[in-house]
Amino acid sequence: MTVETNKKMTEQDVRSFSASKSEPEEFTELRVKALAAAEALPLPKPDKTKIINWNFTEFPVHATESSTYSSLEELPEEVKSVVDLDQKNLYIQHNNTPAYTALSEDLKEKGVILTDIFTAIREHSELVGKYFMTEAVKAEEHKLTALHAALLNGGVFLYVPKNVVIEDPIQVVFLHDDENASLFNHVLVVADTSSKVTYVENYFSTVPEAKGLANIVSEVFAQDNAQVTYGAVDVLAKGFTTYVNRRGVAARDAQIEWALGMMNDSDTISDNTTYLIGDNSVGDTKTVVVGRGSQKQNFTTQVIHWGKNSDGQILKHGVMKDSASSIFNGIGKIEHGATKANAEQESRVLMLSPGARGDANPILLIDEDDVTAGHAASVGRVDPLQLYYLMSRGITKQEAERLVIHGFLAPVVNVLPIEGVKKQLTEVIERKVR
Repeated sequence: MTVETNKKMTEQDVRSFSASKSEPEEFTELRVKALAAAEALPLPKPDKTKIINWNFTEFPVHATESSTYSSLEELPEEVKSVVDLDQKNLYIQHNNTPAYTALSEDLKEKGVILTDIFTAIREHSELVGKYFMTEAVKAEEHKLTALHAALLNGGVFLYVPKNVVIEDPIQVVFLHDDENASLFNHVLVVADTSSKVTYVENYFSTVPEAKGLANIVSEVFAQDNAQVTYGAVDVLAKGFTTYVNRRGVAARDAQIEWALGMMNDSDTISDNTTYLIGDNSVGDTKTVVVGRGSQKQNFTTQVIHWGKNSDGQILKHGVMKDSASSIFNGIGKIEHGATKANAEQESRVLMLSPGARGDANPILLIDEDDVTAGHAASVGRVDPLQLYYLMSRGITKQEAERLVIHGFLAPVVNVLPIEGVKKQLTEVIERKVR
């Protein structure tokens, strides 16, 4: 079903799209309520970035129909480059179409669910309804979360039952090759008590320029003693206006680790928040960013502590070139009662061009006495001493600068658990900083 949107989406448009997906009445009404709320709600206000004139509402097509794949051999070469052809646990979305799903029989027998978001809403409505935009992200937060709830047109659901440990990564690929397609994707990952999973996703565009919007929300829930590793490489085309909101909720003794490669060529605002609500919970966020051209980007990373003895780590490294500009906001917040909590963060930006701009803003908000907290931030050029050391060994200045940049971004690249994805991120970095 292709829905043209040369005018604003109306309530009837939303109801018609929901009906085409055979969604339960409760979910249709959630969409309608969110659409009405979006009219009155303000845009979010990312610190030090004015987005009032950014386009978050106008797009040519709400949903497109694209091809599906019956086997991995049919995948486009771009997808094959990041997917192991022996991969048993894989979901692929082609623009807005669920195009391929594979889950091993062993995981099916253990009760693991991996499916597109529409099938999940229909067939697992009670489970999805318990988590969907109820705790981590709420539709009524601001205009963009409301529009996301109303216009949801893709995404994936992963559920890992109690005590199930998944050794091999679950991989998800969002392929964008239609310049008119918009991505209102919702990712919902639920790891039940004492379970463990690694989830890795790729967003990438194969068109030179996009005309649509990207409004992406991910919600991750790690129940007591669960462990979730969430890796992502985003490579969305120039022309998008991109809003990315990835949040996690960690219960007692739970752990959520993020490894995020933000390589979009579009203007982007990103919200990555981890709520450490349980005692002894852990949130570890590693992010790398490369900006080029005239991009404007804002990355806000937060770890909010409620649990005693909780540990929150933030590491962000960015490289800016040409006239690109990026704001890195790091927030460690320790609520009253979160004794023995530890909040640490580091944000560093390299600027490769005279017109490039980077701003690192570390923030600590402490409402408890018996805690540990610290931060580090730096913005500057490539270290001339490092270049001198490498050049003294016969390496050209250009090659020396390249090696320094790759070393600077290595903390995230090296922790991605799928070799194809790691290679993709390395190649994207190489292309963008060349």
